Amino acid sequence: MDFELTEEQKLFRDTMRVFVDREIRPVAAEWEASGRYPEEIVATMRELGLFGLTVPERFGGLAVDLVSFAIVFEEISKAWMGIAGILGSHSLSCWLLARHGTPEQQERYLPDLAAGRRRTGIALTEPDAGTDLQGIRATARRDGDDYILDGRKTWITNARHADPLPVLCKTDPAATPAHKGMSVLLVEAGTPGFEVLRDLPKLGYKGTESCEIVFDGVRVPAANLLGGVEGRGMQQVLSGLEIGRINVAARALGIAQAAYDAALAYAGQREAFGQKIGEFQAIQLKLADMAMRVQSSRLLVHWAASRADAGHRVDLEAGMAKAYASEAAVECALLSMQVHGGYGYSPEFGVERLYRDAPLMMIGEGTNDIQRIVIARALLGGKGRIG
Repeated sequence: MDFELTEEQKLFRDTMRVFVDREIRPVAAEWEASGRYPEEIVATMRELGLFGLTVPERFGGLAVDLVSFAIVFEEISKAWMGIAGILGSHSLSCWLLARHGTPEQQERYLPDLAAGRRRTGIALTEPDAGTDLQGIRATARRDGDDYILDGRKTWITNARHADPLPVLCKTDPAATPAHKGMSVLLVEAGTPGFEVLRDLPKLGYKGTESCEIVFDGVRVPAANLLGGVEGRGMQQVLSGLEIGRINVAARALGIAQAAYDAALAYAGQREAFGQKIGEFQAIQLKLADMAMRVQSSRLLVHWAASRADAGHRVDLEAGMAKAYASEAAVECALLSMQVHGGYGYSPEFGVERLYRDAPLMMIGEGTNDIQRIVIARALLGGKGRIG
């Protein structure tokens, strides 16, 4: 059992750190506060080929292993988690296309998506359906060579830039169980009736947009049905969400690591009562707890990624990594704020942003309550073995 990164993975991590230190860290606080969209950072990610993380090499992508995939999201999230969101939804959508798309769909979209000439996201959540995807109301009825798509989606990352946008909908609303009537349609930007209504305000996770969108009689060519077969949408999406949870877990790990790094550095600099605050046991206990949570999270994330790379189903492993790392991120952000005292409450030190970003990781890609149910069912069903 090897807990070390390969030399190639270490080199990849070092490249990401240089990019983050040069392009993201210096501007994160100012741009996040002003609501400025990070066009320059997106351009550099395009040059680095990061939009092709999950795209096969034959289409011009990087096709990185999933440990390297996790490294990307960890390193970016240390500096500004919102930037990781721009890549996250895009990478998940590309993964779906690469594994479930028809050859024609792959040839049409993947080369441009890998190069960043096109970008994408994924439209799942609705105002009345988040975790319960079978409860969505968006429908698409067949009309000759097209589908007519109607519905509303919310909290959609990259909605203003997605082309195409995969949309989960019901092509057979009467199907029982409901998932047998669900499909994914690839909706191209500019299609009449497809409208982004507004950007939703958020506590954190800024830098990328989260939008409410509407589909009003949108004509989508039948050739844009993902995989070319109706009724497979739920299975396609759920297979992608396993990888999405590794992405979210890695983002949470980045937040936890950044919170710990900031607290450790501050504890070695700040003085009170004639000594460094790191010499007080109360501070030492917080640092120890943070270090344990960070390293435990990293091992879980890399374990889930390695299992996925080996071709295993990873709903158990990814669920564990996502639930544990996201809660570690929230705990570490709060502990770091406590170590910093009043300065932790100020945007000047960056810990305040970590504190605002962390809670989303417990919600996104399936709430942690749902992750625990998934984990327990896998254990009870004999599909997961611990020890």
